[in-house]
Amino acid sequence: MSAGSLTRGLAERIVRSEPLKDAGVAEAVRAAVLDWIASALAAASDTGAGMLLRALGIGSEGRNTGVSSVLGFRCRASAPDAALINGYLSHALDYDDVHESIRGHPSAVLMSALLAEAEERGSSGAELMAAYAVGAETMCRVGLALGNRHYEAGWHSTATLGTLGAAAACARLANLDVDATIRALGLAGTQSGGLRVHFGSPVKPLHAGIAARAGLFAARLAATGFSGAAEPLDGPIGFLSLFGGEGARPERIAEAWGQPWQIVEPGLWFKPYPCCSAAHHAADAALAIRSAREFAAEDVVRAEVVYPPGGDAALVVREPKTGAEGRFSAEYVVAAALSDGELGIGTFSERPIRADLAALAAKVSRRYDADLAPAPNAMPKGRFTVLRVELADGTTLTERVDCPRGSPGRPLSKEERAAKFADAARRMPDAWRRLPDKISRLERIENLSNFIPDI
Repeated sequence: MSAGSLTRGLAERIVRSEPLKDAGVAEAVRAAVLDWIASALAAASDTGAGMLLRALGIGSEGRNTGVSSVLGFRCRASAPDAALINGYLSHALDYDDVHESIRGHPSAVLMSALLAEAEERGSSGAELMAAYAVGAETMCRVGLALGNRHYEAGWHSTATLGTLGAAAACARLANLDVDATIRALGLAGTQSGGLRVHFGSPVKPLHAGIAARAGLFAARLAATGFSGAAEPLDGPIGFLSLFGGEGARPERIAEAWGQPWQIVEPGLWFKPYPCCSAAHHAADAALAIRSAREFAAEDVVRAEVVYPPGGDAALVVREPKTGAEGRFSAEYVVAAALSDGELGIGTFSERPIRADLAALAAKVSRRYDADLAPAPNAMPKGRFTVLRVELADGTTLTERVDCPRGSPGRPLSKEERAAKFADAARRMPDAWRRLPDKISRLERIENLSNFIPDI
């Protein structure tokens, strides 16, 4: 293997870096764990989860097939199956965290793989936290190396980058050496996939579960000595060239690794609304307009949502039929925010959307303006949304958002994040409502086998 191998350089960083020496890393991981559990619990009634349990032979009657937790359910599964189900659950509502370097969702994949493996292995909290940090760094650095073309071509980055990140995290948790970690990365890369064409359907969150399971399996298989290409990320037909094309910048994988750690700067984005993060700018704008001026939904003549070119790439649904499809519709998000003044879990249910919201959404159009410059604090970089609402009395109300609530530039407070968890866990037994306290001292927990309470 060449001295300049990108794959080996990445593996060395995964194995040898010490992320917990940075206090900010520990704080970010604790916040990510709390938000991940909240996102999964909030989706416990999602019909797709029951389908997955039945397909895997676990069943809704609570039959155990392993020791790893299935969040929100009265059963336990093998680590690979638990990773799959929890990955689906935690991404089902699109309520889970986001990172701009990934252009996707790290914790739905990483935590789903790591907790399942940690419960089987009896790993410590500190081991899980360090593994999460290097897994997230791997996803972010590969995302930066691939550039924009990867996502814009139609790949779902949560799935493609998540498989590599989960393999890196599980390899670190298992204390694999550099050569075994290279094997894990190669085995993960060859399983990477996931198409954005599925946005707005249950297949999108399934991508997170598939990535979690595939990464976990890659690390386990690598530990046996199973191997493939010596440099799977490198070269003209390696992962980076194949998925990134001419816009790939492979050198960014190792560039300033951990300086700072990506989960610290620019940091994780914890969502206040259970919908695609690309719609959060418009959501904030619509809620601000509704708060500033009292009017009825029938008073809206038309509304226009202005983006930079490509700023709405993830919002693939123009005429949603259900609230779940509405998670990926700027038209529906604006209509619901203007009409109801809130965007909660019920807004994005699997039921058909209300007739009044469909009528209002039909008045919302999109436009692109390459001449408008994003603000320096825009999050994600280069993105913004301008909403213009014209009322029947001739008034036009305008609101621009460059940095939405929940993003690192306007983070949710600890109290808001605690309230998100409390709302998701409100129907759970008391032991679940005590999880935030356990998470606050996660690095001091010696064995995670009983970290998640039974139901």
